[in-house]
Amino acid sequence: MNPNMSASLKKKKLFLFDIDGTLAVGDTLYEGSADLLRHIDEIGGKAYFITNNSTRSGRDYVERFRRAFRLNTTEDQFITSGYMTLRFLKERYREGKIFVLGTASFVTELRKNGLHVTETAEADIDCVVAAYDSELTYDKLIQACRVLSTGDAPFYATNPDLCCPIDFGFIPDCGAICNMLTDSTGKKPLYLGKPSRAVVDLCLELSGFSREEALVVGDRLYTDIACGINGEVDTCVLFTGEAKPEDMADTPYPADYCFANVKELLMHCTEAL
Repeated sequence: MNPNMSASLKKKKLFLFDIDGTLAVGDTLYEGSADLLRHIDEIGGKAYFITNNSTRSGRDYVERFRRAFRLNTTEDQFITSGYMTLRFLKERYREGKIFVLGTASFVTELRKNGLHVTETAEADIDCVVAAYDSELTYDKLIQACRVLSTGDAPFYATNPDLCCPIDFGFIPDCGAICNMLTDSTGKKPLYLGKPSRAVVDLCLELSGFSREEALVVGDRLYTDIACGINGEVDTCVLFTGEAKPEDMADTPYPADYCFANVKELLMHCTEAL
């Protein structure tokens, strides 16, 4: 832990926030989240929301923040794993045939962007993409296993999160779905959302801030904190979601700052003024 944390946090202008388990859970905004976002605006900073939830678009999140949290945001502030996957596929597989395991809205978004997407095992598949799928069926798993087992198409996935926070605890996320596919076929995916450094690089490019001015804030070590480490920026873990204080003793993803909650982070940010 940096002994001069408040002084160091004063230099931060670009905040890259995870959402669920960090700023909010479900439709409940944690105490201090709105005040911290207001503080970032007041110091001329920029907040991006880097979420591995691929079921919502930037437009969906703008509406969620307005309706549930009474916060005004813009689409460009939301860098989702679905968006990172879309960018990747448009660059690499614009003319290819892509097998997708995901929600109907995720598939529709890919198709709206001109990509040739199929949800059935067909010939000449150029790549396989798996996402968090709240509409998952056993038939979808069978189709994905068939493609992975009978061909050599590269296997990608939106995010490695094993569980997704919800009001009563956790539910299986994309990483858990991919583990089923890997256990069945022996094929492992390349994850395109956090912890890829591409997420940090994109936010730096869009904002114009430097790596020294950036801070990744999250509740999960192997995605949020690893993303910051991979992107060579400072990191802050909040113990409001998956990570617990005892996890810090032996982790390959040590955070630069550790706080109980977002309110405590805000206190250190404002103490620095």
